[in-house]
Amino acid sequence: MINSTAVGGGVAEILNRMLPLLKELEIDIRWEVIKGGEQFFDITKKIHNALHGKDVEIGSQELEVYLETNKANIQDIDFSADVVFIHDPQPAALIEARGDVQRWIWRCHIDLSQPQKDVWNFLKKFILKYDATVFSAPSFSQKLPLRQFLIPPSIDPLSEKNKPLPQEVIDKVLEKYQIPDDKPIITQISRFDRLKDPVGVIQAYKMVKRYNDCRLVLAGGTASDDPEGQIVYEEVKAAADSDPDIHIILMPHNDLEVNALQRASAIIVQKSIREGFGLTVTEALWKAKPVVACAVGGIPLQIKHKYSGLLCHSIEGAAFAIKQLLNNPEYAQTLGRNGREHVKNNFLLTRHLRDYLLLFLSLFYDRDVIYL
Repeated sequence: MINSTAVGGGVAEILNRMLPLLKELEIDIRWEVIKGGEQFFDITKKIHNALHGKDVEIGSQELEVYLETNKANIQDIDFSADVVFIHDPQPAALIEARGDVQRWIWRCHIDLSQPQKDVWNFLKKFILKYDATVFSAPSFSQKLPLRQFLIPPSIDPLSEKNKPLPQEVIDKVLEKYQIPDDKPIITQISRFDRLKDPVGVIQAYKMVKRYNDCRLVLAGGTASDDPEGQIVYEEVKAAADSDPDIHIILMPHNDLEVNALQRASAIIVQKSIREGFGLTVTEALWKAKPVVACAVGGIPLQIKHKYSGLLCHSIEGAAFAIKQLLNNPEYAQTLGRNGREHVKNNFLLTRHLRDYLLLFLSLFYDRDVIYL
């Protein structure tokens, strides 16, 4: 398994939980993290945004930095394995190290439905050299002349982020961040990224606040491969305009505190403009929390509108949905219960593990149907 960061973001979180299970099954597996300078991660952030469909200008010199960094990592990484599993665009060019008998998989966690064409064409040259690709949903994929697998990501219900917590632990976290629980708490937990639209969440909260007294918590950190985080954090603070009921928390990587904040919340929001699968939604649904989220990326796979949550398409739509839930607590509880059941049946780590085992087997067999 190779990706671009060991801490922060959904990919690192999944690998941290998945690898111990694979090792328990006596699969010899290693996890490598590519190295790169600040310029490299600035460029890969641009590539990430472009693949999500944003209009981004990436020059030939920047692409050369991307290629040279991947070449340098080829010298440092031990590729001796039957299967090499590459996650996302940052290390995609490592395919140039491919051995003759190896199987290489490219796992894309990004929604590639509307990529910037020139950036996708640049990356596609490398993807075509892989044996297979993996996407989270049919709508995420591109037409490619190689095998494609659809494997949604997952959460571990026993992890620090998702296990049940006693009320005293939740209270201590609220006290630490000086968040009173005297009114309903609306929360979005995501890294500070414009694609997560934290400023839009503040605007929706202000619309709700005219009619329903509530608090807003925007909590998150920055991944080591995301250099924009601090800039967006400052933008969010400016948008909050010193409102005492808006709590903006730049958190260290602390899964227990994330868990506590989600459990303390009346409603969880995920107002992403573009999204991969959206594991923060999965986490909230598992905790039986009512969720208001934009209908982008993998979120509609998790939220069946008006059954396991509420989908929205705008700031005004988000505000309307939040007000609806605050004014109808029984309906909010029903959505939360349905959401938890949906996650239990579809998005837990054991299902994900089974899918990966079948994927590995399929690479060495030509049959259309593979059995464990």
